[in-house]
Amino acid sequence: MISSLVLFSALAIFSASGTPLTSSNPLGLGGQFDVFARDVAISSGCSTTGTASCHNTSAVSNTCCFEAPGGLILQTQFWDTDPSTGPSNSWTIHGLWPDNCDGTFSENCDPSRDQTDITSLLESAGASSTLSFMQTYWKNDPDDGSDEELWSHEWDTHGTCYSTLRPACLPSGSSSGTDAVAFYETVVRLFQTLPTYTWLENQGITPSSSTTHTLTSLENALAAEAGVTPMLTCDGSNLNQIAWYFNLKGSIIDGTFVPIDSPEDSDCPSSGIEYPLKTGSPVTTTSATGTKTSTTTTGTSTSTGTPGSLPTKAMIVAIDGGAQVGGLLTLGTWSTQTLATMTLAGSTSSFTMTSSKGSCGVSGGELTCGSGVSATSFTAVSSGGNLLLASGGSTAFSSTAVPNGETVETVFTGSSKAQAYTLAIVST
Repeated sequence: MISSLVLFSALAIFSASGTPLTSSNPLGLGGQFDVFARDVAISSGCSTTGTASCHNTSAVSNTCCFEAPGGLILQTQFWDTDPSTGPSNSWTIHGLWPDNCDGTFSENCDPSRDQTDITSLLESAGASSTLSFMQTYWKNDPDDGSDEELWSHEWDTHGTCYSTLRPACLPSGSSSGTDAVAFYETVVRLFQTLPTYTWLENQGITPSSSTTHTLTSLENALAAEAGVTPMLTCDGSNLNQIAWYFNLKGSIIDGTFVPIDSPEDSDCPSSGIEYPLKTGSPVTTTSATGTKTSTTTTGTSTSTGTPGSLPTKAMIVAIDGGAQVGGLLTLGTWSTQTLATMTLAGSTSSFTMTSSKGSCGVSGGELTCGSGVSATSFTAVSSGGNLLLASGGSTAFSSTAVPNGETVETVFTGSSKAQAYTLAIVST
């Protein structure tokens, strides 16, 4: 399973004049991954405020901080069932591919940087958490070889083609293999923002031996969760691969991924699509369902309360990158000021939340609290040592910016806004 998907022209992204036809909210790698934090601190020194890859109208000279020519990036995932690989309730990683903006692509760009013993490379670099995650979620078909062979193939074939990972673009004094370590860590972190299984499950679509789906229903379900439409691939009538498309601001190491609709049509029949069952065991999923743009904030590392128990009085704390960054005020807005004490009534499977201003609820995707607000039934999800607030089954919340001083931000459900985070329930 180490062969590439067949990809064609990506010119649909731009008009003839070079004007981008697709826009979307950016996803960034510095998201709320307190469990899956990057093991190795590598900084590209690149800004993430400039033009996204494939959106430039003239040549860019500094390709250490601008991905070119491979600026159309695909995060590809497997749903392997024959034989089954990985957890039964998660898709697995295929790779992260830098296609050119016109849909062509290069491979095996620098054989001198090929890697063979990825386990030793990551262990020596101190990236043990990344390795552990890969051992569970980055699986090869046993008929095609070992997991190590797939990991090596993805770096040798695709990773060496990223302009922003060239050795000359790394921090001074970087050891041999640092480029590959950065690649694997980025692949893992981006995959953690793309919980395909959970997103389908949220929309009522789960593996089955009898149910079939239309292509439209699958694409619409994923677009409702992610905000963009991916490319699906089938083996006959069986759904077995997915590709999420991005452009990039800055470096692959620590840049901001901008999700876009797939420029390619899915390669599945229009109806009768099967989402087959996997054998094996499920895992407790702790990956994030939202991401954010790269923003530096000052916070305090935190573990919040006892997962599984719902307090009657609590503060709702915003968790971003494993750090506490303010939380909710009495009107349900996000702030770094003194947080409100909320009253919670019910159980983790269904409860209402009230502030001194009134009931809290979600309407039109916006969270508010007040006397005229219709109460929403929330749930609480244990994840990474925290008890997280969830609306509609999702723990993802987002705002247009990080609050500062007396400035507060409206809280929205989902990760469609620029700054995404989770909300932890902290007993008072």
